[in-house]
Amino acid sequence: MNQQPQRWFALLILLLASSFALTQTAYAQDSDGGGLPQELHQGDLTFVTGGVGLDESQALRQAAPHWPLAMRFTGSGSDYLADVHVHITDAGGNAVLQADSRGPYMLVKLHPGRYTVQATYEGHDETRSVTLKRGGHEKLDFSWNQP
Repeated sequence: MNQQPQRWFALLILLLASSFALTQTAYAQDSDGGGLPQELHQGDLTFVTGGVGLDESQALRQAAPHWPLAMRFTGSGSDYLADVHVHITDAGGNAVLQADSRGPYMLVKLHPGRYTVQATYEGHDETRSVTLKRGGHEKLDFSWNQP
């Protein structure tokens, strides 16, 4: 009796089962907070930015309390903004972060201390001062009323 067709069928079943398992693993990772954007680094700072899609936006809002500084960028009404240039300086005036937002949220791991945050959208600046305490969390909202 020729067992070649049975081997091919068994191999096909094995491949389908493996494919299904990989798909389920990827889906589970995405639904368990996989919506958080990739961490970015500038010097010794780590930050994330984004929030364009609903999953990513929810992931950033949920993660925000675990980051020393959370920022949100809005326009007229409740419009969320992207492409906001963020410039953060320390108390000595030294630049510690210069980055553009990829969405309405930016989370930054800064060391405790006093900082000045300047956010620029379409040539209009907003400036805030913030003091971060060890283990603390601060939130800054920036809003531009668009014509």
